[in-house]
Amino acid sequence: MGAETVRPNFFIVGAPKCGTTSMYAYLGGHPEIFFPEVKEPHHFASDIHSPLYIRDRERYLALFSAGRGKKVIGEASVWYLYSKTAAEEIRHFSPEAKILVMLRNPVEMVHSYHSQRLAWGNEEIRDFGEALDAEPARRRGMRLPKRNPYPVEGLYYSEIARYAEQLQRYLDRFGREQVHVVLFDDFKRDTERVYEGVLRFLEVDSGYRPRFSVENPNRSRRSMLLHNLLYHAPSGVVAGAKLVVPPPLRKPLWRFLARANTAYRSRPPITAEQRRRLIGYYREEILRLAEMIDRDLASLWLGEEG
Repeated sequence: MGAETVRPNFFIVGAPKCGTTSMYAYLGGHPEIFFPEVKEPHHFASDIHSPLYIRDRERYLALFSAGRGKKVIGEASVWYLYSKTAAEEIRHFSPEAKILVMLRNPVEMVHSYHSQRLAWGNEEIRDFGEALDAEPARRRGMRLPKRNPYPVEGLYYSEIARYAEQLQRYLDRFGREQVHVVLFDDFKRDTERVYEGVLRFLEVDSGYRPRFSVENPNRSRRSMLLHNLLYHAPSGVVAGAKLVVPPPLRKPLWRFLARANTAYRSRPPITAEQRRRLIGYYREEILRLAEMIDRDLASLWLGEEG
């Protein structure tokens, strides 16, 4: 009889651009915690579609086989929070799982997320205000990027940061003791303290410290043509490249070209009108979330006196 299958018991469920990549990196170095090399397999969230997601159960579980013997087996998929089905699917798969939710001021989050999509070549409307205006058309299947292997829901900027209703799905299914919420503001201001809190939540050695560094900073592409060849090349081009480049050199060459094509720079600031507009979208959600997590988000995120 074969060894028992290793199954994840910890999920970082989102949201995008809220520090999940950094947390994934910091937790992954802990001697009691295992994360697979593949971040964001999105095995669950069956209501959100992408050809990049690993939906085959056997292939998904194979990601965790190297974690045998670790106390915490985790994965991180940022669209689990937005999904209306992922919370229930995860609960059915692992009812005792621990859930980490990372949240950021929604105005900052969607602005940063739009910038990231531009960098990855799956958003073609460069002006953020115009991208907000395009949402109704995009819901009708219009004005969509030509190359977009990611969920179309990610283009619905007014919806992706409705945290209160998203968090409630996890609280309803797992209870407060199994759900830990981290605010990006706290994580950025006092990374070590927040990290220690997550370790305590996971019931592992809370004295371990990784090297804290910025992960997933804002970036842009020097050449979108090269970017598309690296990430979205037609199958014929890929086959031709494999004939020319020996197998041992393929990954190093790809990484070299990807790094050389990446520029790190600050994104254009959000305008006052765009900020007012997004606060209009999210204000009631923010106030509801404030009650749920017992934090004064009116002051922190809305600039209002609590």
